[in-house]
Amino acid sequence: MSQVVDSSPADVKTWLDEDSAVLIDVREPSELAQTRIPGALHMPLSMFNPDQVPTSETRKLVFLCAHGVRSHQVSQYLLDQGLLKEVYHVVEGIVGWERAGLPVETG
Repeated sequence: MSQVVDSSPADVKTWLDEDSAVLIDVREPSELAQTRIPGALHMPLSMFNPDQVPTSETRKLVFLCAHGVRSHQVSQYLLDQGLLKEVYHVVEGIVGWERAGLPVETG
């Protein structure tokens, strides 16, 4: 069985800069209104539809939430359902991203 790959914010930022990853934020709209990562796709977990997850043969799919719990859950679900063979999530979520000093948009 495949496992969710824990990924550091720094690694994910590098992948995004290289255009080798797609970042999918599963936080709710109220959370996104406060802070978000530029360029991330938004797929709130409360309205999550696996059919809308982008597919890519060349780019990693990386999920993000506030602290890493929801992103890990949705990642594991996609693996368990056989919808993806490889999936990543940001350890510590956007909290870890901000702690690492990486760029966010606010307001």
